[in-house]
Amino acid sequence: MSETVLQAETGRRAGSSDARRLRADGKIPAVVYGHGMDPLPVSVDRRELRHALSGAAGMNTILDLTVDGTVYPSLIKDIQRHPVKRSVQHVDFIQVNLNEEIVVSIPIHLEGEAKDVSANGGLVDLAMQELQVRTTPRNIPDGVTIDVSEMTMDSVIRVEDIPLPSGVVAEADADAPVVTVLTMRTPVLDAEELAAEEAAAATAEGEDGEGAEAAPSADSDGE
Repeated sequence: MSETVLQAETGRRAGSSDARRLRADGKIPAVVYGHGMDPLPVSVDRRELRHALSGAAGMNTILDLTVDGTVYPSLIKDIQRHPVKRSVQHVDFIQVNLNEEIVVSIPIHLEGEAKDVSANGGLVDLAMQELQVRTTPRNIPDGVTIDVSEMTMDSVIRVEDIPLPSGVVAEADADAPVVTVLTMRTPVLDAEELAAEEAAAATAEGEDGEGAEAAPSADSDGE
């Protein structure tokens, strides 16, 4: 499990004007809470936060949030973004006990090529982008990878089929589908079926033509 030190500063005042000043200086207003502590308003450097979350664990990185010499092992609980620019406006850090289990979401990745599925006009579909798991903070996996090489048109990979590290338990229903197969086009007809369809179409066209010749024209009736 990835973890890193992130420095935070206290002393920020509440209010939108102070928050705007902090953002203009390259800092992000934040708050840290959890485990019985009163919410503590802080600010963190925008670039340092981006760097801290740049590893494989991403949002599940354990942050040794250091505030005035005190270290708060924390995870990011929530990030608020600007509705248009999508820049980070505020961060909620939650202090965690490294020995207590928590529930987090980890990303699901696919690897391999499902040749049987491709050959039959199918498409492998990742029905669940993230998996909720319960474990201790230091044991959180960066993600889970599923090999789809052996999938066929009838295959379904469910939560219970996903191998997880020791001490990590899936919170989702064991029977919930994670990877399924979609049919993208109808199967290609073999040569005999194709020839039969062409013959039937030609017969139908011939019958339509004969009927048209036998029918009297409007001009002949008038004479």
